[in-house]
Amino acid sequence: MHACCAPCSSYVLEYLSEHFEITLLFYNPNMDSAEEYELRGRELKRLVREANFPADVIIDGYDPESFVRIAEGLEDAPEGGMRCRKCYELRMRRAAEYAADNGFEYFTTTLSISPYKNADWINEIGESLAAEYGLKHLPSDFKKKNGYKRSIELSTEYDLYRQDYCGCSMSHKASVKHRESKNIQERNDK
Repeated sequence: MHACCAPCSSYVLEYLSEHFEITLLFYNPNMDSAEEYELRGRELKRLVREANFPADVIIDGYDPESFVRIAEGLEDAPEGGMRCRKCYELRMRRAAEYAADNGFEYFTTTLSISPYKNADWINEIGESLAAEYGLKHLPSDFKKKNGYKRSIELSTEYDLYRQDYCGCSMSHKASVKHRESKNIQERNDK
C-alpha cells in the first residue's frame, strides 16, 4: 500500500489490517524538501510501532526529480487539478511496480482518505495500473464512513505530525496563501 504520511495512514491501517497483511511503501517524490520527506517517513514508522499495527514499512528513496518532470508546465495548475492527478499516478505507479516485483496480489494507496484528493481519479489510476502490472487494485474512498474523522482522532491520540499541505512546493504556497487570507478575513470580521 502506498502511504503518503502517518495521519492519512492511521485509519487506513486500522481498517485494512483486519483484512490484509500490509506492507507500506512510503514513496513521495513530491515533497518539497528532503527534511520534510524524512520527517514524514519517521512519523509513519513511529505510528506503526506505537499503534502496534501489523505492517512493514518500506521507506523508498527521495527522488524529487521524478516529480519535477511530471509537474513541468503544471506549476500554476490549481490544487486538485491535473498536476495532482499526475502526482497520484507517479506515486501509485511506484507502488504497483513494488507490488509486482515483490509478489503482492493487491495494491492501493492511502491518498483517498483526504477530502482534498479525488478518489475517482485515484481509483481510475489504480485500475489502469493493476491491468498494466497484472495486479488487483483495492478501490477505495477511505474518507467515507468517518474515515477522515477517525484519522484525525488517531493523529491526536498518537500526537502525529500533521502537515497542512500535501508536500509539494506548489501546495505549500497555496496553503500559506490560504492561511494568510483566512487571517486577514478573521481580522476584518473583528
